[in-house]
Amino acid sequence: MPELPEVEVTRLSFSERISGGRILAIRLGKPLRWPFGADPAMLQGLTVVGVRRRGKYLLLDLSNGWLLLVHLGMSGSLKFAIEPSAAGIHDHFDLVTTHGTLRLHDPRRFGAVVLTEGESSVMAVKLLCRLGVEPLGEAFRLADFHAGLKKRSAAIKQVLLAGNLVVGVGNIYASEALFLAGIRPTVKASSLSLVRAERLRVAIRDVLACAVSRGGSTLRDFSSADGQEGHFQIEAMVYGRTGEACRQCGSPIRLLRQGQRSSFYCGVCQT
Repeated sequence: MPELPEVEVTRLSFSERISGGRILAIRLGKPLRWPFGADPAMLQGLTVVGVRRRGKYLLLDLSNGWLLLVHLGMSGSLKFAIEPSAAGIHDHFDLVTTHGTLRLHDPRRFGAVVLTEGESSVMAVKLLCRLGVEPLGEAFRLADFHAGLKKRSAAIKQVLLAGNLVVGVGNIYASEALFLAGIRPTVKASSLSLVRAERLRVAIRDVLACAVSRGGSTLRDFSSADGQEGHFQIEAMVYGRTGEACRQCGSPIRLLRQGQRSSFYCGVCQT
């Protein structure tokens, strides 16, 4: 599943190129997770003002104040091209503009493209209101983060994945951040001291920023809107390295299951 770094890399790869483009047409393929929300013809003639991100949602601001919310789901990806090829069976949305065409490719159809009348609309609020603080933004402050942890008795890895305290720290990046902070994934969130919470906060920011700079992680078929694969997975410290030597202490990396997700950690470096 594309996580926050992959979504941010996708945004960066096409946002400037599509901004200012006038919408010529919209093509809808097979139904996705939620209905589009309006007659696509209503968008013709509008301009794409800019592209933002909230968690793992991309928000395309339109010139009349409306908003296109795009989610990549489990296996979706966006491509932007001046002259795109013919749409395939797994291409479910084309936004054709004077600057080029933005296409959503989604074999499993868990993604979504939803038109709303703005962030205050019922659908936008429903999708965005429960998201936690943005980890790469200035609002990700230690005092609030620690206070939130104190209210949660679940394991810290599960709390990070839930996304309602801090958003976008998916499975890969939660494992990596916990390793960098020296915290075992099974530690109860409410037990973390202020000092350990700060180490984790900094580690989350550092890991996500590094992942964005490396183009995200390509484990199966992720690539940005201009076709570039990510390389963060190559330098992962623990994720996917079960039985391999820890890059810090040399002990074997361990694997455990938490819920339905795999957690990777070092039994020596993380306590």
